[in-house]
Amino acid sequence: MNTLQGVKIMLVDDEPHILQFLELGLQQEGCEIMLAEDGFTALTLAEPFQPHLIILDIMMPGMDGMEVCRQLRDSACNAAIIMLTARDEVDDRVRGLLTGADDYMAKPFSFEELLARITARIRNQFPGLLEEAMIGPFRVDDRKRQITYHGNVLALSPTEYDLLKLLISRHGSVLSKSSILNRVWDYDFGGQDNIVEVYIRSLREKLGDKEHTVIRTLRGAGYRLDLP
Repeated sequence: MNTLQGVKIMLVDDEPHILQFLELGLQQEGCEIMLAEDGFTALTLAEPFQPHLIILDIMMPGMDGMEVCRQLRDSACNAAIIMLTARDEVDDRVRGLLTGADDYMAKPFSFEELLARITARIRNQFPGLLEEAMIGPFRVDDRKRQITYHGNVLALSPTEYDLLKLLISRHGSVLSKSSILNRVWDYDFGGQDNIVEVYIRSLREKLGDKEHTVIRTLRGAGYRLDLP
């Protein structure tokens, strides 16, 4: 399962390295991506692509993001729009929101924060799209905050649910303890990273993973969930 499986996102920015960075990260989340390096291209592609969400840079040559946003709304585009800018100016934020944007982020930004904002917008504007996903022997149901494994519902605490969902969404990839702490707990968490070990041990018990073949430990690197 990818956390944004099935979500269609259009990226509009005149900086190729930002497009590449966002495209790679969002594809790993399961998104279908369409790229546009200028406003005219974005307007041309939006109707046939029908994105759920548009990440739109304000400062672009030719047609800026404000005008693109205005024309998208005039064309009855119902995609959520998150605007990006290199300036964190109150006037820009207000103008963008009044033009029809749903959210606003200033560069540089954290990918994790952008991901959280995307998820929030999708849940708000397209309820049901992210509620349930299946991968291998797992089924994740966000409505019930419930994970099923080989047909059996796992008795998980809220934190265990968040941790296992993260591991499933990143299956095949190694997650460091610090990365897990940042995503499952928060950046201000003051505890020791051995709390991750405690929760991993608990999840293994509930999965019957005595041989650690489902949740693997990679010494010095972190943990990886493997699927058959």
